[in-house]
Amino acid sequence: MIRINRLSVAKAAAILSVIPVLIYASATKTDVGSAGVPNESSCARCHTGNSTFPGSVKVDFPGKLTYVPGQTQRLTVTVADPDQKRWGFQLTARQASASRVQAGSFAPGTDKFTQVVCFDLTTNEQLDGPCSGTTTLQYIEHTDAGTRRGQSASATYTFDWTPPANDLGEVTIYVMGLAANDDTSVYGDRQYSKNYTLTSPQSVLPLTSKVLNAASGKTPISPGAWVSVYGQNLASTTRSWEAKDIVNGKLPTELDGVRVTINSNFAAVAYISPTQINVLAPADAGIGAAASPVYVQVLNNGVAADPILVPSQAIAPSFFLWSNRYSVATRPDGSIAASTSQFPAGVATPAKSGEVIILWGTGFGPTTPALAAGIQTPSDKLYQTATLPVILIDGAPVKVIGAALSPGSAGLYQIAIEVPQVPWDGDHTISAQIAGVSSPQGPLLNIQQ
Repeated sequence: MIRINRLSVAKAAAILSVIPVLIYASATKTDVGSAGVPNESSCARCHTGNSTFPGSVKVDFPGKLTYVPGQTQRLTVTVADPDQKRWGFQLTARQASASRVQAGSFAPGTDKFTQVVCFDLTTNEQLDGPCSGTTTLQYIEHTDAGTRRGQSASATYTFDWTPPANDLGEVTIYVMGLAANDDTSVYGDRQYSKNYTLTSPQSVLPLTSKVLNAASGKTPISPGAWVSVYGQNLASTTRSWEAKDIVNGKLPTELDGVRVTINSNFAAVAYISPTQINVLAPADAGIGAAASPVYVQVLNNGVAADPILVPSQAIAPSFFLWSNRYSVATRPDGSIAASTSQFPAGVATPAKSGEVIILWGTGFGPTTPALAAGIQTPSDKLYQTATLPVILIDGAPVKVIGAALSPGSAGLYQIAIEVPQVPWDGDHTISAQIAGVSSPQGPLLNIQQ
């Protein structure tokens, strides 16, 4: 990657035998086409490859692998290798579908560690920057000062990339990093390569199609309840929140650049994917005020979907379901109370008349004492529903032992009931009423005498 002048093999051998230090005489220039673009050259022709060595090259992007046409990004390249002490790199940007089409332009950093070089496709000549034109390929690379001679372990380079003014779809960033041992020869030097694919959010705008109660799969939604948002291009990754995302019990309002607002208030984000996001509705977003609709909007790395209007009310009790049909129910010991047909053999047993089971739901409203929005439910006290819900099986009320938020969770209610005597073994309808509001009809509970 660090170039010596183009000399005949014999002449080069003669000169190097006398003045070996000249191997760095042209450290201020790297042959263009060394960034790892397909069908171009690479540093592998003069430096060892990266298959077994402990180093790396990486690029940090402020836009998280997205770009906005014409909007400048500051990129940082880091070349690392614990064994080396001189450094270099070359990077270029190309249209992903056409690797000979330049994607945007580069500007060196102010530290004099980087410079722009170009290659004219019409004359097949290397040019010094600045350079432009549709027949010119542009690269950014280290300068002589940027080799950081004697610096151990790693080196970084910061510079600006301005994407093209028009949306090119996907853009690929190619980068090659050089970690040299500074022994005045290419032997023992190592090169590392990587590429990144960036998308323009303008070509993949998020689209929200519907917003539903996450338990029932219906509307309305309510404050402090779980909500599912469905659509397209809602996120670039698929994952749930992890322990590291929850800081001091505070739930995250962003995962991998994805955020959801309800009436302009950020909701806690628990799960993201391109087609579905699960959030905990904030308790202070005006949701449910006079049963008024609310605006729900998804933001994917700063690009906003059109907001949609969703019905809401102050309380909207719903049971979580297995197979979209059976109410989630467990016993106090955690065993599953359900039809054996819903689970593998030995995993579940039906609810029995006379035993206590726990139903799991969301949207059962405020608690006593009140709980602050956006945090995990503490385990130091019991956060009971402000009024005790009425639970009905086959339309008849049953004994409710208690109802409260589940400690260590969020927006998740446990309702303990005593299973009543029933006239037949099998499926029975179950519903809830609280503060004059009924849960959606449909959930079943399998009961055996």
